[in-house]
Amino acid sequence: MRKQRECGPPVTWDFDSTLLYCDICVGEIELDNRPTTHFNEGWTNIMKKFHSRTGRSYDLTQLKNKWNQLKKDWKLWKDLLCGETGLGWNPIKRIIDASNEWWNDKLQ
Repeated sequence: MRKQRECGPPVTWDFDSTLLYCDICVGEIELDNRPTTHFNEGWTNIMKKFHSRTGRSYDLTQLKNKWNQLKKDWKLWKDLLCGETGLGWNPIKRIIDASNEWWNDKLQ
């Protein structure tokens, strides 16, 4: 029987905390704390910075899970828009601005 990993309770990510998290991660990448495909001491810095800016004490597993989910979302976004032209972005609705025909084609 596998031993269940201990981690914190489930967390809720709102839009603002997700943007802040992304900004912190980008900052660590720019500081070269992600020299390959993984953060090195960057994770410690991310946890500290996220806590100091939000007051939320998320553990490493919670932050890595969010990173992995964002990576999946980005890949889906990239595949959806790959080679497409004539698309826009609606900043109010936060959606891709495209014709109904384009959406129907993508949803099939």
